[in-house]
Amino acid sequence: MERLTGLDASFLYLETDTQLLHVCAMLILDPAADGTTFDHEAFKAELGRRLHLLPAMTRRLHTVPLNLDHPVWVRDSNFDLDYHVRRLALPSGAGDKGLAELAADIAGRPLDRNRPLWEMWVIEGLPHGKVAVVSKYHHAIVDGITGTNMMMHLCDVQPGVTYTPPPETVAAEHEPNDLQLAGEALLKFPGKLGMVGMVPKTVGILSGLVQRRRGGNGARGMALPFTAPRTPFNRAITPHRAISFVQTELSDIKEIKSAFGVKVNDVVLAVVGGALRSYLELHDELPETSLLASVPVSTHETSRHEEGTNKVSTIFSRLYTDIEDPVARVLAIAEDNRGAKEEHNLIGADFLQDWAKYAPPNTFQLAARAYSSFKLAEHHPVVHNLVVSNVPGPDFPMYFLGVRVASMYPFGPVFHGAGLTATVISNNGHLDFGFIACKELVPDVGAIAEAIPEVITAMLKAAREKG
Repeated sequence: MERLTGLDASFLYLETDTQLLHVCAMLILDPAADGTTFDHEAFKAELGRRLHLLPAMTRRLHTVPLNLDHPVWVRDSNFDLDYHVRRLALPSGAGDKGLAELAADIAGRPLDRNRPLWEMWVIEGLPHGKVAVVSKYHHAIVDGITGTNMMMHLCDVQPGVTYTPPPETVAAEHEPNDLQLAGEALLKFPGKLGMVGMVPKTVGILSGLVQRRRGGNGARGMALPFTAPRTPFNRAITPHRAISFVQTELSDIKEIKSAFGVKVNDVVLAVVGGALRSYLELHDELPETSLLASVPVSTHETSRHEEGTNKVSTIFSRLYTDIEDPVARVLAIAEDNRGAKEEHNLIGADFLQDWAKYAPPNTFQLAARAYSSFKLAEHHPVVHNLVVSNVPGPDFPMYFLGVRVASMYPFGPVFHGAGLTATVISNNGHLDFGFIACKELVPDVGAIAEAIPEVITAMLKAAREKG
């Protein structure tokens, strides 16, 4: 039995019927690359042989009576692999558009909280014998880094690797004693008063940021939340999702990075900003001021907390969609990000985790439901326009449960008030972009993915002209 941390549990509390807080990934597998064909039963059996390496995939939630404390993880004594691994076929001639629609339908369905919080959908019938695998994991059990690490346990560097099952079956785990859990929660209640100590700490952090901004050195820094312009996708969301994806060459991104003396993440943000500028111009909805992105930052290497899965903070970044010149855009983003990193260090890696551990479950859940039901996201200034996440992936060929990975497209959750998320992962010399949106707010999300290669081409041309 293991208790969820406040940050892990917060993704459960914030989830509603429309705001689904699982993350997805779509892997395109290519059995023909190694001269084989796909065998679904062998694929599923190999997954079963590796589950002992991933305890999170066989644990389910057990809530504390009256939600007096965060839930605990317990081993699922009725675990059924067949429930978690589903098999579908892509209709003939459906193509990438049909695959995106199928993946979006999967992404728009909630996970069953009475079972371990993951699903894997195997989609056969892609051209040239390829297979898509759409995985769903609740954010309570993965973040960007832990999700990548989890995938590494299911991947190898050569095809056809078969694991040996564990030598013995783990003994069944009894259900926790609810009376004991409730008693422990009541005994811990005085510790919640530690939240009071977070107030002066937060005030001190804010004072430090103000002093930095008033330092007079002209340094730019993190964008301020609640200063984003409103766009068509900054409204309350529905449960319906739309997905698009595109694969690009990582070498192009690195060439742009080197030419302008910036970082890969700066280029990624500039590319996404350029694609959004094109998309909003197409719809005659481009704001005069820059879009604002929330950019998750992993704190796994800097956090003092050892418990929990999610170790993440965030930086608010301007995408400079109000700048037409792609070179000026990437340079402005890079300058902002240098200052934002300094300010993020002032805030500290554990700021979100420190606050989240005091989150009262019932209050948190009631607030989330009220916010969703009354569509409050449409009645206050826009916090941020979208989430843009850049996750490092493998720089060598990978085989997922024995089958060659051709591409991998990640899709994070979308939120009320920010109905679009862009997630990017590097993969064996490629950079794979995944876009997920509320379908009603961004019905043609494919246009954003289609603009990505055009933006990269323009930036690459400018980089080579500079050289």
